[in-house]
Order: sequence, then C-alpha cells, then structure tokens
Amino acid sequence: MSPASRRADRPTPTGPGPLRLPALRIRQGRDRVLYAFAVDGKRVDEFAAVSRIGRDEGRRVVGYQRPEVVSHIAEIRAYLESDDPMLPNAVIVAFDPAVRFEPRKGSTADGPTATPGELVIPLPAGPGGRKPGWVVDGQQRLAAIREAAVGDFPVWVVGFVAGSDAEQREQFILVNNTKPLPKGLVYELLPATGGRLPTALDRRRLPTALLDRLNLDHGSPLKGKVKTPTMPDGLIKDNSLIRMIENSLSDGVLYRLRGDDGAAASGPMLGVLKAFWAAVAAVFPDAWGRKPRESRLLHGAGVIALGFVMDAIADRAREAGPPTEARFRADLEPLKPVCRWTEGHWEFGPGHLRKWNEVQNTPKDIQVLANYLLVQYKQRVWNRAE
Repeated sequence: MSPASRRADRPTPTGPGPLRLPALRIRQGRDRVLYAFAVDGKRVDEFAAVSRIGRDEGRRVVGYQRPEVVSHIAEIRAYLESDDPMLPNAVIVAFDPAVRFEPRKGSTADGPTATPGELVIPLPAGPGGRKPGWVVDGQQRLAAIREAAVGDFPVWVVGFVAGSDAEQREQFILVNNTKPLPKGLVYELLPATGGRLPTALDRRRLPTALLDRLNLDHGSPLKGKVKTPTMPDGLIKDNSLIRMIENSLSDGVLYRLRGDDGAAASGPMLGVLKAFWAAVAAVFPDAWGRKPRESRLLHGAGVIALGFVMDAIADRAREAGPPTEARFRADLEPLKPVCRWTEGHWEFGPGHLRKWNEVQNTPKDIQVLANYLLVQYKQRVWNRAE
C-alpha cells in the first residue's frame, strides 16, 4: 500500500472535533484499564506532549523525560528510511480523564477481556493549547518518525488514564527500569542477523561472527573456551576476545585482510586467528586451558595484549602473506622466558615488578602488559636474522 493510500485510510478529525481511533479497551486487575490502538507516528504530537524533567521555582522536580538524544534519534531515523523498517514496540502514553472510550455497538461492556470500540481524544483548540496526553515511553522513536523522510509510519500505542503527575512518573520508572538484554546474549544473536542494525551493533557483527566460529568450529584451538550465555563453562569472556578482534580489525592483520571495497574476507581472517591461538596453546601449554584466576593467559588482559603481538608478528611477516601456525610459534617462542602467566613476577621495568595475578583486566594494565610484550618482541625477535 502506498504512503498516499495509507494516509487516506487513517482517521482524521473533522473541524475542531476530537480524534476518533479504533481501539481495544483492556482491563488489568481490578481497576486498571488500558487502551491499545494504531496511529500514524507523525500524528502522536497532535495529542501527546513530552514532559521534560526539570525543577520549578520551588526546586521541586517536574516532568520526567530526559532530553532527546540526537545520535540515537539519527540512528532510528536512518533505519526508518531504509528498505523494510519495523518498530514493533508500543509507544506508551498517559492520558488525562478528558479522553474517553466508546464501546462498539453490541459489545458487552464488562464481559470480554478486550472490548473493541473507539478512543475519543480531544485535540487542542489551537497552537499552544493543552494536549490530553503525555509520552511515557517512546519519545526518541517518535522524534525519529517526525523527522524521517517517509510519508507516514503507523505505530502501536498503549494508553492509560493517569490521575496525577506522580502516577505518570511511576509508570515511567517501571517501564524504563526493566533489565536490559545481557550484552553476551546480544553478541551471540548478532551473527545470525541480516538486517540493518544501529551502527554500534553493526560494527560488532563481524567480530561476533568470527568469535562464534572460533568457539564452535571443530579443530579450532578455542572451541568451547569462550564464555557466552549458551556456553557458560567457557574460560575467556566473550567481550575480551571481541575487543582483541576489533583492535586487529581497526589497524592490524585483520584490517589488511579486508577487500579493496571494504568487504571482509572472513575465511582468511578466521585462518589467521586459529593459527595464532593454536601457536599460543603450543608455546604456553602449562598456562593454556586454565581459569583466569589460575592463569593470566586466557584472562582478559592476556587475550587483548596477545592480540597486539599477533598483529606485530603479522606485520613483520607481511611480505610472506598471513602467518602460518609455524610462523606464529617461531616468533612466540622467544617470549616464553619473560612471560609470567601462572607464577612469578612480571618485570615491567625498573622498580615495576608485578605479581603474575596482580595484572587486571583494566585499560591501564592491558596497556602495560601489551607494551611490555611488544618491547620484548622487538628486542628478541624483530631484528633477528632469518
């Protein structure tokens, strides 16, 4: 159906009269009533305002909505302007008692759980007039719909009548206090998605796909060793390996394996990653396969720091192409005497001794460990005769 024909089908007010929308009245518990209806998202602004949080002259809190997040709105707008967008989540609106519901003729008013009828929403008399509704959840989506270059975009709205500002705030807190999806679960789902995603998630689609293969492929040195929601017995935190892969995709060997058009050569990338971690397992067998509290090798700091070593080895061998497992092993072997994955002290510099298990998964410690390994690699390997 074209945008023009959809606009022709939607309910429109005549003159100064109210907006009448087909709706369902839903009873919850003893006294709660909800109204569910569809409306063009570009029209919600006609009857519902956004109550911005602030303080009045008496320093009392008024409103509840945060300011619009421009970057988030831009992401949603770009998605809405893509080929096949969908926003299934309902916008939630609190109405004042001026809104009324008229059951369809013949419907039993108090019988069924959901009663069909019409929601009658009075509209402001003119610009600046009081609107009968306030957006409790969905302000960013509505702002994106309002700005999007689309004819219209119907949304699902769930409304309720609120007797006071306090009740609106209560519902706002309850709606926005739900526990977000665990990041690990999102990462596991990403490789199986094919549609458009927000930029931050889209950038992680390739790293999570590589992680998925490393964790599942037969013959992978990391098979079953990455801890995810569906594989809770793994040793390496999924985010640590993702960060290691992302660093290399940014300016390391995985970056160089991208095609000239920017397309990812995932097969060669996966080959390099498997070869490197197989070499790590062979060079450090006593530290391999142990829990992070027993070994810093598969600890977040060790995984990310070793990723920089992988890129350095690949850079040294650039003319010969992506390093093989044998090449990785040959370049890692000289580092073995200075690594303290399971015991002893790291000698990071004069007066800077750190017990092996004092290295933590923090940006500062990761940088210290990575710099140390790279300096040792340069001294012991980089300039050696072939």
